[in-house]
Amino acid sequence: MARYKQTEASLVYATGFAANAGLIPQLAGERDLIVSDELNHGSIIDGVRLSRADRTVYKHRDMDDLSRVLNDAEKKNYKQILVVTDGVFSMDGDIAPADRIVELAEEHGAMTYVDDAHGDGVLGDAGRGITSHFHIHGKVDVEMGTFSKAYGVVGGYVAGTRDLINYALNKSRTWLLSGSHPPGVAASCRTSLEVIQGEPVHLQRLWENTRYFKKGLRSLGFDIGASETPITPVIVRESSTARKMSERLFDEGVFALPIVFPMVARDKARIRTIMNTGHSREDLDFALRAFEKVGKELAIL
Repeated sequence: MARYKQTEASLVYATGFAANAGLIPQLAGERDLIVSDELNHGSIIDGVRLSRADRTVYKHRDMDDLSRVLNDAEKKNYKQILVVTDGVFSMDGDIAPADRIVELAEEHGAMTYVDDAHGDGVLGDAGRGITSHFHIHGKVDVEMGTFSKAYGVVGGYVAGTRDLINYALNKSRTWLLSGSHPPGVAASCRTSLEVIQGEPVHLQRLWENTRYFKKGLRSLGFDIGASETPITPVIVRESSTARKMSERLFDEGVFALPIVFPMVARDKARIRTIMNTGHSREDLDFALRAFEKVGKELAIL
């Protein structure tokens, strides 16, 4: 299969999960290799498992390890290599070094597939996502995203060349054999794009809230890991602690869910928070006071 270049067209799926689970298995098959970041989303993992291709993982965001994997792969004479990564990782809020991933993939003649579900509407110029953030537009072979995060609607999409989209709509069963969105959903998705593109105040406020809340959590002494985006984990280690913290935060008027094993490693349980452009400064201060109170009560602080 020829490598895809330049974003020319897109295809909308019922969900982002359907996009990954339906298209990834069609892009790599027997005598191919899929290379995946070890912390990729479950929908990517399921898509990889559905493929007949060989598969391997590289250490999270570790470009030296990705280089090693690609060097080893070249010795095995695969027909095609597909490198798949999240753009923003949903549990930690950190960003894939997509510029380096593209560079390494090009060096080794590999395709790139980036799931930008959590970068759409958040990263880059006017929220255009990770390719804008790293100035690599047209260098990613398959860009996947979703309307159910920053856009606040529902649905997933894949963007690439016209050849890619024609291939996907004929081969990707989660699109081909599934229903379409009703007109109201399609109109909502389009309007959401217009709002984010045309009203930059929302993106500006989102990042102002993100910086403020992160600074507040850090100053209290919470561990927020390597988060670089509005997704900000409060890492408390033990699953039982995360569950109890979530319960107590709810008692204090803050809804924040626990993320525990097997969603994350056994010693990485957390409360996952995410900022919203609609949060006021009073909302954030209220939440920070609740986190401080509960954190001290549970001897986290």
